Amino acid sequence: MEAAEQKSLTREQKEAIGLLSIGTMLEYFDLMLYVHMAVLLNELFFPKTDPFTASLLAAFSFCSIFIFRPIGALLFGYLGDHVGRKSIVIITTLMMSLSCIVMAILPTYAQIGITASWAIMLCRIIQGMSSIGEIIGAEIYLTETIPQQFKSSSITLLGMFSVLGATAALALASLVFLFGLKWRFAFGIGALIALVGGVARTTLKETTDFADAKRRIKKTINQYQTHNVINTDLFTNEKPNIKTTISLFLMDCSWPVCFYIGYIHCGDILKDSFGYTAEQIINHNFFVSLSELLMFILLTYLGRKIPSLKILKIIMIIFLVFILFFPYLFYSLKSPFHLMLIQSVIVAYGPIIMVAVPTLFSHFPIFKRFTYVGTIHALSRTVIYVFTSFGLIYLTKYFHHYGIFIVMLISTISFAIGLSHFKHLEVRINHY
Repeated sequence: MEAAEQKSLTREQKEAIGLLSIGTMLEYFDLMLYVHMAVLLNELFFPKTDPFTASLLAAFSFCSIFIFRPIGALLFGYLGDHVGRKSIVIITTLMMSLSCIVMAILPTYAQIGITASWAIMLCRIIQGMSSIGEIIGAEIYLTETIPQQFKSSSITLLGMFSVLGATAALALASLVFLFGLKWRFAFGIGALIALVGGVARTTLKETTDFADAKRRIKKTINQYQTHNVINTDLFTNEKPNIKTTISLFLMDCSWPVCFYIGYIHCGDILKDSFGYTAEQIINHNFFVSLSELLMFILLTYLGRKIPSLKILKIIMIIFLVFILFFPYLFYSLKSPFHLMLIQSVIVAYGPIIMVAVPTLFSHFPIFKRFTYVGTIHALSRTVIYVFTSFGLIYLTKYFHHYGIFIVMLISTISFAIGLSHFKHLEVRINHY
């Protein structure tokens, strides 16, 4: 009742948003630094081979971030649901810092051979596992801390800072090339800022909802004078609805397709069709990322004005119309600038659940929430990035640009199916 009547955020709530947003920005800066510099770093840490095999190695390098993410989601989800949300966002930030330190000092393939390849893959795996705990932990933290009327805009702001971190990674990568700096310098900065972010987050308190739920359990234990009551308590043992779980998975699968096609696949087109160097691709993608950043700024504003599920519906319809013209746009591609416009639409209007996270997450029980939504998020990235990384190599080989069209159409339809289910849930409780 008090939270619902709040006219503005308290100082403590504003500090939580600030710390989590800045920490998420730093986390994504570290995570995306290698992704956007892969055109250079893959040549340093993997053996030289023919173009087709090189594409497979690059795909494997990219997928290494996501293959072990479900394990990280289960581990951090269990800890987050039993120990608390705060500890997870601290631990995962420090893990990211450690991986960046190793990457900054790791010898190349020319120096130590295949050991360098395995070591860089291990670092990427650690980064992938830590990032899943960080972003889901931060989203849940705000969902369970911020009053209802501020939830959507606050979490969308978190998403905006994650994009800002990725944009900053592209900017730093561009500066590394522009001024002839050592690429290790970039990862050294990444390690430092992740460490600072982890220390800063120690000032956070546990989320309000989780702490209240813990107190209710403690009160029940004291009332019955036994711990066995927890095992039969419907509240703590409540399982998420299977259809709701599948629906969130379907919605979460859409954005990875857009990211991979928008940045990675189009980066390969710049390299193969327009002869772009690694430096030019990074500079090009930096400007593409600005359109994504601007879209998140708009969504942060709209989150206070329009119900989140309606925002998702509007974005999905716009994107679906764009997809219908996708093959024609690619077949008539004449310049890198035309490609940049296509990329900008893909990354700006690609369906993403961030603005509706509080609504979607609220349909998962609090003591299962971290585990379930984290695992769903991780599995969606693992399945889609593995499929797109390797599948597009063969789909574009046999179907050309229609292969991309098919993947994007299927992912958008899946998003629509999931969105329809959550709309039904919200209508049923008079929240739509």
